[in-house]
Amino acid sequence: METFEAAPARLEGGARVAVRVGCEFELHCEVAMPAVVMVRPRDEGDCELSQEEWLVRPASPSRETADVFGNRIRRLVLPAGESTLRYDAVVTAPARPADTDLAASQVAPDDLPDDLLIYVLPSRYCPSDQLVNDVWALFGGTEPGWARVQAVSDWTHDNVRFDAYATHSSLTAADTFQRRAGVCRDFAQLAIAFCRALNIPARYAFGYLPDINVPPSPTPMDFCAWMEVYLSGRWWTFDPRNNQRRIAHIVIGRGRDAADVPMLMSFGTLLVRRLTVWADPIGI
Repeated sequence: METFEAAPARLEGGARVAVRVGCEFELHCEVAMPAVVMVRPRDEGDCELSQEEWLVRPASPSRETADVFGNRIRRLVLPAGESTLRYDAVVTAPARPADTDLAASQVAPDDLPDDLLIYVLPSRYCPSDQLVNDVWALFGGTEPGWARVQAVSDWTHDNVRFDAYATHSSLTAADTFQRRAGVCRDFAQLAIAFCRALNIPARYAFGYLPDINVPPSPTPMDFCAWMEVYLSGRWWTFDPRNNQRRIAHIVIGRGRDAADVPMLMSFGTLLVRRLTVWADPIGI
């Protein structure tokens, strides 16, 4: 077991909420298996870790590093047979909904920072080039900027049915556009592909999302996925699955699409027998 104590959370800048987040994997592999785990929140900006704990049973050496997108990952070798991997942490975040600016404007392609061009290109699960004609037919008449992105989020939320049994990990945004069903991963990737086809930089984000000031979910939560778009010189959170300005989108990973941010990646066959995820506000 490894425990980390971070500095106390800052309290200036308005009210904050503490959220206990984490997950537990029950795993099986036939032989010792190298693996990479991405479940630790990004300790940056308005979100801060106040404590965290890792547990691998049977004990296995591990080390933390960062990937090319700046996400924190943990590398380890899982022993043959049954094993348990558990992560538990407390995160503080602003006790307010995701930022909103209805006047946020779209940045012309020739004015985009060089390092953001990757987020207007097609990617493995967001083949925006396959959807260009449909996207411009749907959204070409909308006002560029915030209103256009909100229209994308609205359309995705209204036209895609949430159905965990109607999707699998190899489906792309083009498949979701045809099937009109999926999970939050599919909602996010479809909206991202739409935005990129409209020359709006968009990236995939996933993490923990507590139920704060919303009705509790009738089913146990899993990791949540959403998108971030670049308008008026900064990134903004949009959640096509929920289509609300929610409190405490706690980011674990960001990338071009889900292929860049696997929560658990193994170098061989690994069976996940059980996965439990939690994101519980403390004192609410």
